[in-house]
Amino acid sequence: MRADPGGVVGEVGSVLVALADPTRRRLLDLLAAQGAATATTLAGGLPVSRQAIVKHLAVLDGAGLVVGCRVGREVRYSLRPAGLDATTRWMSSLAADWDRRLAVVKRAAEAAGRDVA
Repeated sequence: MRADPGGVVGEVGSVLVALADPTRRRLLDLLAAQGAATATTLAGGLPVSRQAIVKHLAVLDGAGLVVGCRVGREVRYSLRPAGLDATTRWMSSLAADWDRRLAVVKRAAEAAGRDVA
């Protein structure tokens, strides 16, 4: 097992868990479209209770994808796009690995095709 000095594996895992739920993805879409919003405002656009929205926002906050800021009696949530940085790097690295592997398979198949002909 590789060392994970920066905790990237856990960070990526928490982001992927957060993004696995369609309601949480919809919350991110709403925040991206309308900017900072309260749980009550967000609940108005979804078929779930305000309490459920608060729980979903807590998961998103724990994954570093949103941040809550108290304004008087309200908590306004906004996106934290930087929360996706480690996940984006991991996915790019994974894609590059697969591209390299597929290039090796392609070269092998082309070489085998030339040998047969």
